[in-house]
Amino acid sequence: MEAAITILALLLVAFVALGVYATVKAVGAAKRGVDRTITQARRTVEDTTLRAKSFGQTGVAGELAQLRLALRTSMRATQDALHAGVAEDSSLAESVGLFRRLSAHGLELDEELKRLEREPDRATVAGLLPQLRERTERITHSADSLRWAARDRARQFAEDDLDALNAQIDIEAGALRHWTVEEQRPGQAQGAASQGPGAGATRGRDAGVDWPEPAAGSGNSSTADESWGGPAREEAPQAITAPDPHLRTKYPWQKSARPETTN
Repeated sequence: MEAAITILALLLVAFVALGVYATVKAVGAAKRGVDRTITQARRTVEDTTLRAKSFGQTGVAGELAQLRLALRTSMRATQDALHAGVAEDSSLAESVGLFRRLSAHGLELDEELKRLEREPDRATVAGLLPQLRERTERITHSADSLRWAARDRARQFAEDDLDALNAQIDIEAGALRHWTVEEQRPGQAQGAASQGPGAGATRGRDAGVDWPEPAAGSGNSSTADESWGGPAREEAPQAITAPDPHLRTKYPWQKSARPETTN
């Protein structure tokens, strides 16, 4: 009885601990979601403000807003492209590491530009603008290079995969059309048969075999040749020669030839 009570107590404690852990994880996930939403909202508001300043203000303030907007837009686009590509291509992990190092310089420059926006000495800020513009261009150029390289790599992989897929589809399409090959084979056999017996006789002569010629009175041979699609064979003219009287065999029932009378 005491063992059963101990087991039930342990199970109750385990369920309570599991519930507390699940609650803490849910609260943490909700907090991270809220923080992410707040960060995105703050970023959107800040980008909108910078865009309004870059178009609505002139002079040093407008120049600083344009630099910050160009820097943030380029860095965010590169970050999204690399994070989306590294999930499918693990070779982009080194590029992500390089971008993190570049992001440190970009964040430092963004904070500096943000401080200079509140700087009352506009003359000093105007003297720093060429240097700030050069740093911004160097960082954005590097970010753009990483982003376009990742996109070109993904596009090349997509084209290679499409070429391989097209080749496989062509092979499969040819295999599905196998009946066209089977239809050509009976046609070839019929064409060979349609050549008629004349072709067989010709092949027999070529092989050194003398096949007997059909009788002269059988008029169905040419008709049979024409019915199978072969050319009608013409009868070879026979030479008319007189029989040799010396080679003629005499039989008792045959009468002797009557001599021709001369007038």
